[in-house]
Amino acid sequence: MNLHELSGAVARDATRRGISFGSADGEQAFRIDPFPRIIGASQWRELRDGVAQRVRALELFIKDIYGLRQIVDAGVVPARSIESAEHYEPRMCGLGREVGSWISVAGLDLVRDSDGSFKVLEDNLRTPSGIAYAVATRQVLQTHLPPPEGLRVRSLDAAFKTLGDALRAAAPAAAGDDPVVVLLTDGEQNSAFYEHAAIAGYLGLPLVRCAQLSVRGGRLFAWLDGGDRAVDVVYRRTDEDRLTDDDGQLTGIAQLLLEPMVRGTLAVANAFGTGVADDKLLHAYVEDMVRFYLDEEPLLRSVQTYDPAQPAVLEMILERIDELVIKPRSGHGGYGVVIGPHARDEDLAATTAALRAAPGSFVAQETVMLSRHPTVTDGRLELRHIDLRPFAICSGEMVQVLPGGLTRVAFKRGALVVNSSQSGGSKDTWVLS
Repeated sequence: MNLHELSGAVARDATRRGISFGSADGEQAFRIDPFPRIIGASQWRELRDGVAQRVRALELFIKDIYGLRQIVDAGVVPARSIESAEHYEPRMCGLGREVGSWISVAGLDLVRDSDGSFKVLEDNLRTPSGIAYAVATRQVLQTHLPPPEGLRVRSLDAAFKTLGDALRAAAPAAAGDDPVVVLLTDGEQNSAFYEHAAIAGYLGLPLVRCAQLSVRGGRLFAWLDGGDRAVDVVYRRTDEDRLTDDDGQLTGIAQLLLEPMVRGTLAVANAFGTGVADDKLLHAYVEDMVRFYLDEEPLLRSVQTYDPAQPAVLEMILERIDELVIKPRSGHGGYGVVIGPHARDEDLAATTAALRAAPGSFVAQETVMLSRHPTVTDGRLELRHIDLRPFAICSGEMVQVLPGGLTRVAFKRGALVVNSSQSGGSKDTWVLS
């Protein structure tokens, strides 16, 4: 089978399995490149340990800022950076230590720099997606291009079980040994609905919408199989991820989940408020968080990030705007990102004006050219830009990093945005053992 035939067979198999994602071009089959990425055992150990360390520190940071705020009092992270974050939730203050695990699933975006080292581009803690896509990519590739005999590749077979164990472990103590866990979805209109349905199916979880939920006596109930059942854990995968709207009123989802959360009868994974640590400005302080909470040196470095709200920094950014990457602080999916070295003059001018008008709405980062990897294109191998999203599954202080995660690829020649929402896709990631 040649590369063109292999690519076609993989695409047909992905379509047959219903693997899909909502993108800028509408709902479409999730694209899988048949040429795998290989990560050696020793390099993976370094990545695994660095991801686990970083997620432990982020968990402690979230507990702290919704509790005693020791990191603010120590002058390590400014209160302004926290309280201006889009997903900072004041209503969660006081619950810092009451929530068993703020982070159940983390998906970090890593890029490989020109010196060969991996750096963290973004931390995704609010509603990280991709685990089901990583597993599906592996299943498709095992059918059409399994690892050659003698090459020992770490399995992803335990990925869903690890996630299920973490969700059950997040339940309030009163739930006992068999908590009721549901996966809350928006339905088919959510761009990652395939993943919602896949996870629910693998774990045997009820897939529910908000219309099926109600609150009585401080408990959440879900209408399942013709009757109400008390719910202990909600794995929330909805696009609505805020407790309050722009007017300060409770969102529909908060009206259902907030009271049981505050009363301690319900756990939500990931907990509301974790998005504060997703914030692109707070990303600049994660290495300091590692030092502050763990008294360790960071094993993984962040891509250098700058705060335009600081006057002297703003002027530096404007002077170097054609060298830096400018991101909306609240953006996601790669939308609104301006990559200075590749931007048109008119885009740089518009970005300059936007920065001057609202510097606190943006961050700037040093440009890190995503590494490239051989990718099947029109029946031949061509280099395309990739990143890596490893997944950390957390149960209290225990952090397990799934082997490999999701290698995302930008299929268009020269494209730097690998997000599935902008027509990116995946490669199978083989971690050698």
